[in-house]
Amino acid sequence: MTEYQILIVEDDVELGRAFADILDSQGMNTELVMDGRSALTRLNEYKPDFVLLDLHLPHVSGLELLEKIRTDQRLKETVVVVVTADALRAKEAQEKADLVLLKPVSLEQLLHLAAQQFVP
Repeated sequence: MTEYQILIVEDDVELGRAFADILDSQGMNTELVMDGRSALTRLNEYKPDFVLLDLHLPHVSGLELLEKIRTDQRLKETVVVVVTADALRAKEAQEKADLVLLKPVSLEQLLHLAAQQFVP
C-alpha cells in the first residue's frame, strides 16, 4: 500500500490532532503544522499528496497558501481541501480548492473523503 503524504494546516491544536489521528489510523502519513509560515516552509521542502487547509492562520493566510499551491508546478497534482468556519472566505477559496468544507467537519466525513481520494 502506498503511504500518502498529508499536510494538515490547522491552528486549532485539538482539531488538527483529531484530523491527524483519524487519517493516521487509515495508514496515511500526516504532518500537522499550525501556522501559515510553517506550512509555506514545508510546501517548499516536500510535495504532499493532500493538504487539509484552514483559512484563518497566523503569519500567512490559508488563501495565500492555496494560491502558492495552485501556482507551483511541482504541487499541481496536490489535492487541497479547505476546512473553514468562515463562509465568506470559503466562497473565495472554492474556485482554487478541490473541495471546501465548512466547520464543524465530522471525523466520519474526513474518513469518507480520504477513502474517496486515496483508495483505488
